[in-house]
Amino acid sequence: MASPQTASPAAPTDGGKPLVVLTPRTVWVIFGALMASMFLSSLDQSIVGTAMPTIVGELHGVEHQGWVITAYILAIAIVMPLYGKFGDLWGRRWPFLVAIGLFTVASAGAGFAQSFPELVAWRGVQGLGGGGLMILSQAIIADIVPAKDRGKYMGPMGALFGIAAVIGPLLGGWFTESPGWRWAFWINVPIGIAAFIVGWVALKLPSHRSGRKIDVAGIFFMVVATSGIVLVTSWESLTTSRGYDWSDPWLLGLVAAVVVSIAAFIVVENRAEEPLLPLHLFKNSTFTIATLIGLVLGMGMFSALAFLPTFLQMSTGAGVTESGFLMLPMMVGVMLTAIGSGIAITKTGRYRMFPIAGLAITALGMMWLTRITGDMSMVLFGAMIFVMGAGMGLVMQTIVLAVQNSVDPHELGTATSANNFFREIGAAVGTALFSTIFTSRLADNLEGVFAGLPAGSVPAGAEGSSLTPEVVQSLPEPVHTGVVDAFTDALAPAFWYLVPLVLVGFVLALFLKDVRLSDVAGMVARGEAVADPGQARPVVDDEHDEAAVVVVGSEPAADVAAGRAGSEAPSADRPRDDAPVS
Repeated sequence: MASPQTASPAAPTDGGKPLVVLTPRTVWVIFGALMASMFLSSLDQSIVGTAMPTIVGELHGVEHQGWVITAYILAIAIVMPLYGKFGDLWGRRWPFLVAIGLFTVASAGAGFAQSFPELVAWRGVQGLGGGGLMILSQAIIADIVPAKDRGKYMGPMGALFGIAAVIGPLLGGWFTESPGWRWAFWINVPIGIAAFIVGWVALKLPSHRSGRKIDVAGIFFMVVATSGIVLVTSWESLTTSRGYDWSDPWLLGLVAAVVVSIAAFIVVENRAEEPLLPLHLFKNSTFTIATLIGLVLGMGMFSALAFLPTFLQMSTGAGVTESGFLMLPMMVGVMLTAIGSGIAITKTGRYRMFPIAGLAITALGMMWLTRITGDMSMVLFGAMIFVMGAGMGLVMQTIVLAVQNSVDPHELGTATSANNFFREIGAAVGTALFSTIFTSRLADNLEGVFAGLPAGSVPAGAEGSSLTPEVVQSLPEPVHTGVVDAFTDALAPAFWYLVPLVLVGFVLALFLKDVRLSDVAGMVARGEAVADPGQARPVVDDEHDEAAVVVVGSEPAADVAAGRAGSEAPSADRPRDDAPVS
């Protein structure tokens, strides 16, 4: 048998010319571009919220303001599975560049929008790019970094979601109060251009042709079902009527379309030659458990985040920017645990303990939030949200790593997009349910506060449906205290409805397997690259004239060249899920 020193093949060349080496520095440059792209996408889910009143007022869209956020979320949810699948079929370089381009151009367009429909249209285009940025960034890291080393990269990616969730409202408020709300969109343009340039230069990923038939029917039913779910959960904010009128034929028709489309999607996917979402993935226990954890975490996390800034503005009189600063402790919690757990996973090779601990801590944080009061110390509030953030940071990217490590390398993008897709759906459904619970309780509480007050005793416009933080602060006592207590008494108990969701995720995490982390990058395992312990070189595919990146790994290059990507590389015949850590 050849010794390791003689096993590596000669350095590949293209017509005798030495080829570019993929050094650790290049990997970090690519990682920087991916982080910038993910930040752009996740930031735009939250930055518009605080600027919304000013935006819709200036563009005359107050009655339909929900569409500004819904158009973005809907587009992201629809394209997530498409980017994941197309990246697996054709390679991720060009879809990634297209996603950055769409997002950057749409950001400029939204900033220049002169009418409300124009803004909504550009927000939809933003979502078409944003969905690709999130999915492809995670999948590209799996392509070029072995799972055993991936924690130190995916930890910061997980922290990024928490950072964007907190910084978004803060930036949105500052832009609105200072240079103007249009900068909430224009800020994406220079970052997007820089990410595109770095991606164009450094992202030397292989592209390839696929003779597989595109699953057109699956795409159609997925789009209809996803659109229906998002529209149903956003119904209250998209219509002028308050609440859900289940006698409305449009609403009933939408629900029926969702049910029929889901059923048809399952039938189609079982018959498709190349299904959009291969249902056999759900036979993999790690994939199924991690995806369900993502679903319930999305329902709980985004629901909690949606209403805390409003509570701060109403109870403390904080401005939109100040309320963003008051959410910073949660961002710190997410950053510390996401990055810390990523480093620990890289050192130990074990990840199961982190979702278990994270979901338990998140549940405790939500239980603690049921104790909020209108006159509470902001230091105590900061401690509450720090605990919840610390729990979420242990979970978010760890479950993505578990999914990627458990599936066939040819389905990395599909599995990654599926996990993110279900988290987005969970966020949409959870936020809608939490909003319904909170607003119904708030309406009842406010009715009790204002009942029996003599006419003219409170400022004009101080009705339940038109209360703003400014109006609340102008209310005389004891009405002011009564309104603050009404918000607190509506929000605090509502967190109890989220606790069971997180506990379901905790129970699921107990069944998660500690599968041995692969020491082979996805592209190596697929045979698109060879692992050379000492070098990293792209190899040119003569047939398609595309570069295949040679990624540094620990497996002998001769093994990979012979078609054996190492004993840890999963395959369709032997999924990784049957190789738990002893």
